[in-house]
Amino acid sequence: MDRINSKRRKFIKQSAISTAGLALGSKVFSVPYDKKVLGSNDKIRVGFIGLGNRGSQLLNWFMKNKDVEVAAYCDVYKPYILRDRSIVSKKYLKMGKVPKMNEKLVSSVRHYKDYRKLLSQKDIDAVCIATPDHWHALQTIHAFEAGKHVYVEKPLTITIKEGREMINAQKKYGKVCAVGLNRRGSPIYQKLVKEVQGGLIGKVTTARAQRTSNMYPNGIGILKPEVPPKDFDWNMWLGPRGYKPYQYNIAPYFFRWWKEYSSQMGNWGVHYMDVIRWMLGESAPIAITATGGKYAVEDDRNIPDTMEVLFEMPSKAIIKFSIHEANGGGGINGGEVELNGSKGNLLASQNGYVISPSKPGQFQPWDQLLEPSAKELKGVGSNDSTENLIRNFLDCIKNGDEPICPLEEGHRSTCFAHLANISLELGQRIEWDSVQEKITNSEKANDFLHYKYRAPWKL
Repeated sequence: MDRINSKRRKFIKQSAISTAGLALGSKVFSVPYDKKVLGSNDKIRVGFIGLGNRGSQLLNWFMKNKDVEVAAYCDVYKPYILRDRSIVSKKYLKMGKVPKMNEKLVSSVRHYKDYRKLLSQKDIDAVCIATPDHWHALQTIHAFEAGKHVYVEKPLTITIKEGREMINAQKKYGKVCAVGLNRRGSPIYQKLVKEVQGGLIGKVTTARAQRTSNMYPNGIGILKPEVPPKDFDWNMWLGPRGYKPYQYNIAPYFFRWWKEYSSQMGNWGVHYMDVIRWMLGESAPIAITATGGKYAVEDDRNIPDTMEVLFEMPSKAIIKFSIHEANGGGGINGGEVELNGSKGNLLASQNGYVISPSKPGQFQPWDQLLEPSAKELKGVGSNDSTENLIRNFLDCIKNGDEPICPLEEGHRSTCFAHLANISLELGQRIEWDSVQEKITNSEKANDFLHYKYRAPWKL
């Protein structure tokens, strides 16, 4: 036992090396992690912050890895900490999206309502953060400060400034951080990134993706403020956001339709903008135009049920993203993203892709500029991609490599969502300087790059 404890102390000490920031190469640590530290009886001890719908999925995926030991649970809702579905509010059960919580329980797992107490647990090596979007920045930064590695769910932030502060904190403390943009773990997209940038379909000038979920007529419903369940800490759930009376169609799951806590542009748009810009080799748009509104769904949401966004890219391509929550039309048949190039078109998803040659246009004599092709991965999807991200994160803790989806990439892709929402809020096209991270054609627009946290929370 003393030998194992000695190994464990060496493991924690080695993974705490920070040396004032990230190395310039692909290594996170300036001194690589010693692979010999982990023996057959050693584990990476992980604490889980946020154990609702997505958090419970991640918990189960982490537990599939033999070198993971679940060390702690943290949530503002007591049944989620106890992993006991029998005591969940009947209203929550009726509204849906309550996790099954049927994983094998471990008696040694410690329980917390306040994530800061979890972070103070010295024997935790890494944390998985799956709380609402407005919490990600603070919890990630505080985790770095506590010497923990971080796997954080998308969208990375609720404001653009938060993302840059998270990156600065990672550089200071030198911890591994992976962002849960799961398509980065997809073998299909990893293959297509190389081939599209290699000219597979020619010069790409347009690309598109869409989120379709017809929520007409009632959406998330119209509810009045109520007292939350007695074992739900509403004040802690709000955290840095301004106080608002509790409603059952805000938390724990429906926050996605409230701009103070998330958005559908952030929820779904970030996924698709990430994979499209990745394939194009782009980091940020130069101009953004968004239009839309609440056109048909009668509910309490304060985000659009209909939205169209155009992103103008430095490479002279236009990316279009659509949100259709008041109709079921306009989807991408055969894929989740579409890229249109001078030689042909690409439809792709995590399960496979189809490439079709362009037809000759007016005055053009050519027959076809590429051969049609297709690839299908049967039985492979988003679950596998996320599991790949998690496995990669664990490996990076051991070897010091940069994760498949590092913090900077997560921030860049999340900026697409924030910029689209700012354009919509202002009702104008905005121009973006991605180096200075400022909007250049509207000083008022820069007011939306962050918000004033509610005391006592500080960024």
